[in-house]
Amino acid sequence: MSLIEVRNLSKSFGSLSVLHDVSLNVEEGERIAVIGGSGCGKSVFLRSLELLERPDSGQIFIDGEEITARGADVNRIRRKMGMVYQKFYLFSHMNVMDNLCLAPVKLAGVSREEAESHAMEWLSKVGLTSKARSMPDKLSGGQQQRIAICRSLMMKPKVLLFDEPTSALDPTMVGEVLAMIRMLTKHNMTMMIVTHEMNFAREVADRVLFFADRGIYEQGTPSEIFDSPKGDKTIAFIRKLKYFAYEIRRRDFDLLEMHGRIRDFAEKYGLSSRLAYRLELCCEELVYEMISGCYDAGDDVKIDAGISYSEADGATVIEILADGREFDPFKADDDDVHLGVSMLRRIARNITHEYMDGVNRISVVL
Repeated sequence: MSLIEVRNLSKSFGSLSVLHDVSLNVEEGERIAVIGGSGCGKSVFLRSLELLERPDSGQIFIDGEEITARGADVNRIRRKMGMVYQKFYLFSHMNVMDNLCLAPVKLAGVSREEAESHAMEWLSKVGLTSKARSMPDKLSGGQQQRIAICRSLMMKPKVLLFDEPTSALDPTMVGEVLAMIRMLTKHNMTMMIVTHEMNFAREVADRVLFFADRGIYEQGTPSEIFDSPKGDKTIAFIRKLKYFAYEIRRRDFDLLEMHGRIRDFAEKYGLSSRLAYRLELCCEELVYEMISGCYDAGDDVKIDAGISYSEADGATVIEILADGREFDPFKADDDDVHLGVSMLRRIARNITHEYMDGVNRISVVL
């Protein structure tokens, strides 16, 4: 039985869909790093596990108990998880010892003496016994975050959830918090860590989840994700590619808007005006080719145009995804192709087309 099991989780905020049909199993003792761009749903997913964000649909099981079930004792099930936030959220009017002992005494019925003994054990492990009677405002940010982690551990959780635990810290303090998390790995603690510290994720994680497109876009071992990513968006994120995307759902789509967004993309990342112009023409030509080649009059149109740019080597790739019937605009003889396709053949370093699961995929490397 998995320690955490998530089945078909979805969450929206109004008309904005953040997570859609996400499923995941976490085994006891497993350490999972969650990475991805800002706004991709990483923190919402983590908070949903404790129902701090209530899912719109789906089921969540913690140690075999469904926390999303109607009538579930949510507070009791929550105690199996410890949550560490970006902010420390220590009670400012309480000293360190009182912060640590409050939950076990009030919620778990532990005696104050036993709670203090347990607290001193954790403070000793993180080198903060001298701060037991200090007030939070007398501690550095790194010290406060270490205390916050100790506070989560005081309830003896089965899993720790970290929501970007170093993002609110000065760079000089990040190392001490990461060192504490490394220490916890030696205690076989089950952990899920949302982080932007890629080297740390590679070092401590058994499994890495890359979030994009409203869910887990790709997952694997640190080596698989950081050294040999498979998905385009994973590759773009890991290799720091710059990515532009534009959706087309109507035949009479706004061509000028697409051109304008391509120019904005080019200016933002310092692409030359010549390259920007080529990108506009190439995308326009390919989109219209796919509309005429993949669809009959009256058919729904579903085309996604993407551009990725590598700062490392200057490589620029145009990618077009189109459903409908199979169609390769580059397959015709030279005499039969349109002028735009001929231009693409001349300026492209590489062109590929594949048709899989009802979707045409064209990649043009400039």
